[in-house]
Amino acid sequence: QIYPIYLPQETRTRRALLICNIEFEYLSKRCGAEKDVDGMTKLLEGLGYKVEIHIDLTSQEMAKVLKDFASCKEHQNSDSTFLVLMSHGVRAGLCGTKSRDRNTDILSLDTIYETFNNKHCQALLDKPKVLIIQACRGEKVGCVLVRDSSIPETTGPSLAPTTTAGLESDTIREVHLESDFACLYSSTPDTAAWRSPQTGSIFIQYLIEQFRNTAYNSHLREIFRKVQHSFDKFPQQLPAEERTTLIKKFYLFPGH
Repeated sequence: QIYPIYLPQETRTRRALLICNIEFEYLSKRCGAEKDVDGMTKLLEGLGYKVEIHIDLTSQEMAKVLKDFASCKEHQNSDSTFLVLMSHGVRAGLCGTKSRDRNTDILSLDTIYETFNNKHCQALLDKPKVLIIQACRGEKVGCVLVRDSSIPETTGPSLAPTTTAGLESDTIREVHLESDFACLYSSTPDTAAWRSPQTGSIFIQYLIEQFRNTAYNSHLREIFRKVQHSFDKFPQQLPAEERTTLIKKFYLFPGH
């Protein structure tokens, strides 16, 4: 039930990709984003990843960088990867540097997943692909005033997935098209993500803190939960897991 770490640290080649858009032709500058780049780079390097960094890209350029990174031969000798994308954003995705509004120069989440799915990135088959996205998803404030209410009824257990009989083959096997992804978005759909011009994005700050404090003995989704819990006193924003398909626990430091 745990993703294996096949190779010792001396021989494995962990790679991470970081894309951060700071200055735009038509949108405001993301002041403080430089702090996010520095913080995430140091964190990922500390976790054993060689970080490839790209700054200020259009959506087409982001898509090309993602595609090139997915074909990186070093993934063959890796156990996982991190993809960190930071930009202005809308409900449909992340803004490129030429974005004017919610419909122009947008990189969709579907493009990222398609690039790294098991059809197009087989070097990362059965390996965790961790996606961290710092971007607004709308302009709404993510809080609301509520009054106490009774606990809602819980639903019954869902039916367990069933298997179907199929043909056997000595040379190929069927796999899920999209699996082993873990995505933590900085906010829920339609809501804003907040950033300090002096210290950077609140989400990135909390995420770095939780990874540094708990990655030595916590699996990835537990770290994600702790990041979400960090926002308990900041109701304007709540990070959300999206399209997470990890089927095992991913420990960055197994055995500790």
